[in-house]
Amino acid sequence: MALTMGDLGKERESSLADGYLYRFGQFALDSRKRTLSRADSPVSLTPKAFDVLLFLVQNPNRLVTKDELLQAVWGDTFVEEGNLTQYISHLRKALGDNSEDTRLIVTIARKGYQFTGNVTVTEAADIARKPAVHVPAIESYRVDAQPSLKYPEEIPKPSRHWQNAAALAASTVILAGITYTSWRHFSGMAPPKSQKIMLAVLPFENLTGDPSKEYLADGLTEETISHLGRLNPEQLGVIARTSVMGYKHTDERLDQIGRDLSVQYVLENSLRESGSHIRITAQLIQVKDQTHLWAQDFDYLAKDMLNVQDDVAKSVVQQIRLRLSSQQQANLAESHSVNPEALDAYMHGYYFFERNTDKDTEMAAKYYERATQLDPSYALAWVWLSRVRNWQANAGLIPAEEGHRLAREAVERALALNPNLAEAHAQMGRIKQQVDFDWAGADASLQRAIALDPGNPEVVRMATGSAALFGRFDEALPLNRRAVALDPLNADSWESLGETEFFMGQLEKAAADVKKGLELSPDVWPGPGLLGEIYVMQGRPQDALPEIELVRQPFLRAFLYAIAYHALDREKESDTALRELVAKYHEGGGYQIAQVYAFRNQSDEAFEWLERAYAQHDSGLIGTKVEPLLKSLHKDPRYAAFLKKLHLPQ
Repeated sequence: MALTMGDLGKERESSLADGYLYRFGQFALDSRKRTLSRADSPVSLTPKAFDVLLFLVQNPNRLVTKDELLQAVWGDTFVEEGNLTQYISHLRKALGDNSEDTRLIVTIARKGYQFTGNVTVTEAADIARKPAVHVPAIESYRVDAQPSLKYPEEIPKPSRHWQNAAALAASTVILAGITYTSWRHFSGMAPPKSQKIMLAVLPFENLTGDPSKEYLADGLTEETISHLGRLNPEQLGVIARTSVMGYKHTDERLDQIGRDLSVQYVLENSLRESGSHIRITAQLIQVKDQTHLWAQDFDYLAKDMLNVQDDVAKSVVQQIRLRLSSQQQANLAESHSVNPEALDAYMHGYYFFERNTDKDTEMAAKYYERATQLDPSYALAWVWLSRVRNWQANAGLIPAEEGHRLAREAVERALALNPNLAEAHAQMGRIKQQVDFDWAGADASLQRAIALDPGNPEVVRMATGSAALFGRFDEALPLNRRAVALDPLNADSWESLGETEFFMGQLEKAAADVKKGLELSPDVWPGPGLLGEIYVMQGRPQDALPEIELVRQPFLRAFLYAIAYHALDREKESDTALRELVAKYHEGGGYQIAQVYAFRNQSDEAFEWLERAYAQHDSGLIGTKVEPLLKSLHKDPRYAAFLKKLHLPQ
């Protein structure tokens, strides 16, 4: 008698040994005899592997979480996730589960697995009597071996009490361990010279049961990305946080993540607590066949963590010496101990700053201030305090002069503490660019930042913008492409690439890449405004009008209408838009007004407004050298003189 999966009812939940025969494709799984056959030929499985497969087959075409599977097969006995992943790998080999299109066991990133086969169920007594291989009492394929770190093989299920500060101190060492272990595996995977290994560190899964620990999970995600990204950027590219965080609360298939991010490897991580322990589980997975290359639990007494930090750092240097330059070895060997409470405050600050609201930004500032008070030597906390203060000043949340002063003092403190901190040089570049109008100085700071950390996507994007605005397109374009590769789901990466191509006159490519940015985020800046400007320069002003309608800022709309209507020979409407621009925005929009006049071939008025923009300290002037709308001014002697005045190269 054939049954449906629904007919099994609660029997499925009560025991794995339910006495049914499950058929899927060429396979038949007999739960009573505990055998698996393929086209009537026996397939050998270990007992636990059989139990894992049986539970998956009993629950087809739905997400089966790791915890659910562990509970069903092992009950209350604590078993490391690494053991489960090894059983899954064993099952995939046994099932010949190699094709991405026909894979029976699909990994759902960070969550668990899905059995995709079409399963039919019959009473076990109905099966034909065929030879079968019974599962041996003693397993020949041993996957229960525990990692070499010292902790009990079986411990009670984790409790929900541990000290934040001590645990955060532990995390710095655990991350070093993850970095070391990851690199040991990557060091044997050297790609051809023209290629680079690409890795995605998926968001840490908070398995503590405490929602207030999300800040810790997010902070550890960022720190792991940063640690791995600095190892050897020429050989190992690590996808940026902004591209991976979109998978935080999704049940996306691992193979789809691999396609989305163009990565060969994924590092899954989870965070648990157990009394005075912090436990991080890390699993390295090869995307093409979903093979688990390794899985390990990093489990330490929090109170002992700072004592073993030096030993961990030395082990890292020993194991990867042949793969890293002497400077990279020195960087990893350098002690980075931080006051645990300061690290806790820093992680809170990062969490609130990323939420990107005025109220949260103020909370971030308070936490970063607390971090620097608890540990005045914490250079990275000073950098982020500078970033918050600069942001608040630019957004009008605090007095501009005071905010910029506080931002400068904080980043100068960071540089004094650590002259080789890339984030500090990048922040100094922001201040020189936005506050000082020292664009050459800003460019030098950004060049230093990218030399120190070429795998940092944010630093890469900043260096890209500076190189492009200085007209160094042969440098800017490869940086743009690197930023896209490292942060492919970040709309800003594509927008920046499109902007560089626009400055270079590659208008078709620019339009395509700006559209990709808009697909990822309709709110990306300048978004439809840049696309409208590209259409105008392509001679397609009619196509620009619908894009301009999508622009939310009245100032930017008036500017774009003025140039689009001129391109359409609708001079009265262009004049109206220009008059609105001058009347409403003459105090802060001098540079854009100059662009309109230049596009309309009114050079005298254009230079008049460029001078006004200079007097107004208009930050848009940094684009004077490369802005296509100013092209009509290039042969005028006043243009070269103005570039010299701005300290921009001729």
